[in-house]
Amino acid sequence: MNANVVDVRNTFSEYLNRASYQGQRIVIERRGKPVAALVSLEDLELLNALEDRADVKAAKKARKEKGEVPLEKIKARLGMK
Repeated sequence: MNANVVDVRNTFSEYLNRASYQGQRIVIERRGKPVAALVSLEDLELLNALEDRADVKAAKKARKEKGEVPLEKIKARLGMK
């Protein structure tokens, strides 16, 4: 479901109930463009678990790779010059 930011602001508790009790995912739009989403805590926890799983998988893969990456290259990749 999509909703305009003004509508969400004016009836926030209604949208909050839709997300938390009905499990609706609400895309909040500003000037017709999606800017945020309102989801249930259950959905957020699932998203966090999926991200954690992906991070663990990437870390395991990285540990299997051979060779070293120079610190300067890592800093540059992260924008930490």
